[in-house]
Amino acid sequence: MVIEKLPFGRSGHMSTRAIFGAASLSSVTQEEADRTLEVLLQYGVNHIDVASSYGDAEVRIKPWLAKYRSQFYVATKTDQRTAQAAKEELHRSLERMDIDYVDLWQFHDLVDPIEWDVALSPGGVIDAAVEARQQGLIRAIGVTGHGLQIAATHRRSLERFDFDTVLLPYNYITMQIPYYAENFNALAATCQQRNVAVQTIKSLAYRPWMGRKHTRTTWYEPLEDQQDIDVAVWWVLKRPGIFLMTTGDINLLPKVLDAASRFSGGPSDQEMQAMVNRLHMEPLFV
Repeated sequence: MVIEKLPFGRSGHMSTRAIFGAASLSSVTQEEADRTLEVLLQYGVNHIDVASSYGDAEVRIKPWLAKYRSQFYVATKTDQRTAQAAKEELHRSLERMDIDYVDLWQFHDLVDPIEWDVALSPGGVIDAAVEARQQGLIRAIGVTGHGLQIAATHRRSLERFDFDTVLLPYNYITMQIPYYAENFNALAATCQQRNVAVQTIKSLAYRPWMGRKHTRTTWYEPLEDQQDIDVAVWWVLKRPGIFLMTTGDINLLPKVLDAASRFSGGPSDQEMQAMVNRLHMEPLFV
């Protein structure tokens, strides 16, 4: 049960292609979190992605890092857009996790045009990030986001600043939207040229909840059947060089990692379309 590792951009770290999405820890007990750690260790996952806004998630991984800090590449995120507020949030993250530095600090969901301009202008979070990197509090700087505009926005972000990583949605159904696919492909090409790590989210997106009872902690309804999860995960991993963020529900984590550990080649687009038709899958972003 080994998950493939690849160089994580220019970081020098060999990351498992499945990265643990710690949003799944936002409202769990420490006991549940520690059981989750056992799953990660079982599959050799060596990269944790958390955020200051993910409830208690940073607190939940603190005991893990006390014991296994050297085994994990640790990424967190800030929602702040100005330098001083972001600096305060970074120090809070470091205190909550009780670590001296994070490997990657990401500007969380940088989509709104006004927020984008504030964040990447003098006095913005970008200044705090550059300073923190010089001080050794962070080692890399990234940007994340959701929605159909985000691939195009990330392309603009890379023109403004030499980010180390990007994070955005990638699944079959979203890539059937021509505008998104065109910008995602162009972004991926730029990232390959510059050795920028590409992290992807929403691999298991099935459809919006749309009034249906929420049976998972994800903000969308995820795929649940192992065979469907296999197909969705393998379709993402079929694209060379990109990383897959695990889904925000600890009870789905073993299924996602099981699929990633058995990856040997992805399904065709025809097979993906057959699954979309069979399950009546719906796009999250319209």
